[in-house]
Amino acid sequence: MDQTVWNAVDAYFEELLVQPDAESGAALHSSNAAGLPCINVTAVQGKLLQILAQMQGAQTILEIGTLGGYSTIWLARALPGNGRLVTLEINPEHVAVAMKNITRAGLAHLVDIRTGVATESMEQLVHEGVSPFDLIFIDADKSNNPVYLEWSLRLSRPGTVIICDNVVRQGAVIDSSSTDPDVMGTRRFCELVADNPALTATAIQTVGSKGYDGFVIARVNDRRGK
Repeated sequence: MDQTVWNAVDAYFEELLVQPDAESGAALHSSNAAGLPCINVTAVQGKLLQILAQMQGAQTILEIGTLGGYSTIWLARALPGNGRLVTLEINPEHVAVAMKNITRAGLAHLVDIRTGVATESMEQLVHEGVSPFDLIFIDADKSNNPVYLEWSLRLSRPGTVIICDNVVRQGAVIDSSSTDPDVMGTRRFCELVADNPALTATAIQTVGSKGYDGFVIARVNDRRGK
């Protein structure tokens, strides 16, 4: 198997099962036109996030890393009419693109985009005393994944689902000698998840148009530490 096959299979499932709509397609087009890095989830992965949020019965979602709002759109579509999605993005130019994409998709009333350093925004959410989120999606700079996990736990409740993207990194995650900050951050994140008795977790390896990667999916235990 090679990348050509992965691309073809992605296209097959996207056309058959996902059936991307005009709004999500426009979000990708405008993000590319604005020169945003092409690192968003695929349509198949976006639909997976939507289904996971629906299975969770999520009414509140926290997303760390907005980019152009593509994954934000998929997640927001899982919310009820009175739901809320807070998404954090450090780059103001990305925020501007994301706001247009989310508004075009008719989801602006559900989405709160916060501009700034994600850890500072998460700290602010704690200070605001926001209710714990039902689902948290981590997809930002990988070197800070351990810190994002720490703050995510402070913004979670028993039953919260935490999903972290890009954990396989073309297989580099198993290289304990790597000095790549993204690999090191990902490995430390996985170790912290494994060592935390408050979490039950697994990993899913993925192949597709974005290459070889995967997710860690963790659930906060009903009885933390027991």
